[in-house]
Amino acid sequence: MKLSEIKTVLNNIENVAFVLENGTPVPEHFHVTEIGLIIKNFIDCGGTVRNEKVVNFQLWNANDFDHRLKPKKLLDIIALSEKTLGIGDFEIEVEYQSETIGKYNLGFNGKDFLLLNKKTACLAEDQCGIPATKPRIKLSEIQSQNSCCTPGGGCC
Repeated sequence: MKLSEIKTVLNNIENVAFVLENGTPVPEHFHVTEIGLIIKNFIDCGGTVRNEKVVNFQLWNANDFDHRLKPKKLLDIIALSEKTLGIGDFEIEVEYQSETIGKYNLGFNGKDFLLLNKKTACLAEDQCGIPATKPRIKLSEIQSQNSCCTPGGGCC
């Protein structure tokens, strides 16, 4: 989800709620403690120089159980970060504490914001000798297909 998309959603909802991909809700008393711009310059294993820019939201739980972040307040925090940091309309990455700090993509299901698991990937598979994925076929499907190579089938 891009920054422009979350602003549109926030203008049309009454409560801000986040849910992990496994269905576990982020406690209602969370805080957005940071909004920032993360710039990552790197070289992949194939030697290609790359750079990425993401808007980073950090969620944090405190012991103030009466705290609730409203859409207008989050919009105000976003506007301040855009103005102060010059943040553009980039994809959002969310940091949230579990056993360690997890990084998530952001989605929306019509009611809640979804913290979607991120996965590592090779960006230069053609350079690292990773074989192309072969299609998987169930043997049971092969046996059920008609074959001309049966006794009396006329294929030989």
